[in-house]
Amino acid sequence: MSMHFSKIAEQALADGEICGDDVLSLRRAGWANGRIDPDQADVIFAINGRLDMPSAEWTDFFIEAIGEYVVNQLEPRGYLTEGNADWLITHIERDGRLHSITELELLVRVFEKALNVPEALRAYALRQVEESVVSGVGPTRCGGELAAGNVTQAEARIMRRILFASGSERPAGVSRREAELLFRIKDETLEGDNAPEWKQLFVQGVGNYLQGFTSHTPLSRERATQLEAFMNDHTSSVGGFMVRAVRSIGTANVKGVIFGRKKVEAKFETLIEAAVEVTRDEKTWLDDRIEANGVVDEYDQALLRFLAEDGYQP
Repeated sequence: MSMHFSKIAEQALADGEICGDDVLSLRRAGWANGRIDPDQADVIFAINGRLDMPSAEWTDFFIEAIGEYVVNQLEPRGYLTEGNADWLITHIERDGRLHSITELELLVRVFEKALNVPEALRAYALRQVEESVVSGVGPTRCGGELAAGNVTQAEARIMRRILFASGSERPAGVSRREAELLFRIKDETLEGDNAPEWKQLFVQGVGNYLQGFTSHTPLSRERATQLEAFMNDHTSSVGGFMVRAVRSIGTANVKGVIFGRKKVEAKFETLIEAAVEVTRDEKTWLDDRIEANGVVDEYDQALLRFLAEDGYQP
């Protein structure tokens, strides 16, 4: 770690604040050789932990620097090992908690940049959001209304980014564990003043689990671009997206298998039909989730209407 970087860091830690000029100096001193070394990464986390109101310049620097360090400098590049994920969680919780929305944004950036991340790290991030929604306090409530039992626009959007990140448990798809999380949050917030984005995410997320495609291999650049388009589309149905995705890809993954939950070697239309079909096990799971709160609420009704578009029979 350069002396210049160390001096700037020490002053920032002493003052408890850092200005735009300081951030620019840290960028120049820290990335003079194009890399952030481990000591610098530790210092950057230490500074972030001392900032009660981080500036936009600092937030951008923190997310960019640590995200690049974790994803592209720690081996293996592009992938997070369980050890690297533990390092990240330990640094985030050095003060006993996830410090701010800045650190949650860092996690989302890592999920979006990495080809694959351990399930435990994704579960950790989603748990932070869930706890914030239920309790009314936490990193996603920074600058927002401190009220328990409702999903804000920011929370809905950050959950969407986590669920559909390229390094997810099921790239371009929602897992059963994640669909169950969406149901838990739905049941906890039925009486809340929820953002409209929340109902869209609930329906799309659970519908994606029941009808979506899955792949356990890294996404290609083209597939990642399609995923990004889906993440930014708040109106199209999951089923429609999957039809467009399969027809446009038309290629096998690295193991020579075309994307799909079931092994189907047929035309794309047959593959799509097999994917959107809700299996008996999935139907039982859905019935249990809907009956959990004793009422078919407006979110359940919206989900069932969506599934009915593809011929689902309750």
